[in-house]
Parts: sequence; structure tokens; C-alpha cells
Amino acid sequence: MKKNRQAELIKSLTKQELVYHLYFTQIIILTIAGLLSFIFFNSYASYFKLFSWDTGWIIIGIVNGLIIVALDLVLMKLLPKQYYDDGGINEKLFSNMPIWKIAFVAILIAVAEETLFRGIIQTKMGLVIASIVFAVIHIRYWAHWFLILNVVILSFWIGILYEWSGQQLLPVIAMHFTIDFLLGLYISRTASQNNHKEGI
Repeated sequence: MKKNRQAELIKSLTKQELVYHLYFTQIIILTIAGLLSFIFFNSYASYFKLFSWDTGWIIIGIVNGLIIVALDLVLMKLLPKQYYDDGGINEKLFSNMPIWKIAFVAILIAVAEETLFRGIIQTKMGLVIASIVFAVIHIRYWAHWFLILNVVILSFWIGILYEWSGQQLLPVIAMHFTIDFLLGLYISRTASQNNHKEGI
């Protein structure tokens, strides 16, 4: 029933409304992260230290993102379609979206979510709490147990990388961006192919 309601809600929204909702949500997340940084960090220096550049760890983040994408693509082929059914949100959002816009959306989400969940919550409250909050926030994936499991595992994976890197944000931002960008491209390409077939 909940899944049907979500699907009906998605159908009632235009693609532009979905994009605006996404931007609005990420701006809220960034605002919350900014406000909490004043509360939890004693100085700007200690906060911006989280964004220190380490090429080696950034590459590791990208490689981890590629592994996640590869696993997802394999599972999409092997598992029933409903296991990855989020109510049509991703398909509607990314279909026919230009590459530059997919990249922009992916970097916005990666920076906003990792700054809040890893940079603030995990740094100050720990891996478990950050991972749980991350999973709870992604309410649109609650429609299927596999999607929930997927998000929880991904959250812990990103959180563990954050700890291993010495609590550096750029590697996990790179990982998150890689996942969202490549899967966004895949969804966009698949949707375009399906539309082309329907038009034949």
C-alpha cells in the first residue's frame, strides 16, 4: 500500500518538480551541516581540516565507488526488477537528463550528505548513529527490504572508509559522487533506450 502511494505521488509530480525538491532537500542538508559545525567544532580550522586533500585516499574513494556500481549493475541483472524499484523516482529524475546536470546533481548530493552524515554526525556521534540516520533519511527506499539493506550496507561502507582515511571527507565525497554519477548515467541511458523501443 505504501509503495503504491509513493508511486502515485511520483506520477503526480513533474520532472522539474522532482528536481526542485531534490535541490531544496540538499540545501536544507547543507544548512543543517553548517549550523551544526558551529555547535560541534571549536574553530574553522578543525572543521575545514576534514576537507584536507589526499590524492591517494581520493583515488581509493573512487575505486570503492566503482566497486559499488559494478556490484549494483550485476545485481540488477540477476535479481527481480522489483528489488530495485524505488517507485520510479530515479528513472523519472534522470531520464533524458544531460550529462553535465547528472554530474551537478551527483556532486551536490555527495557534498551535502557526506558533510552532514560523515563530517558532522559520524565525527561527533560515531559510525553506527551516522549510518542509521543516513538510512532513515533515505525514506524513499523503504518500499522494499532489499533497498533498505542496500542503503544500510552502503552507509556503513562509506562510514568505514571515512574512519580508515583518518576522517577525511574528500575520499567519501568522491566515492558517493562516483556511485550517483555512474548510476545516474546508467538510468538515463536505460530510460532513453526504453523510450526509443516504445517509439519504434
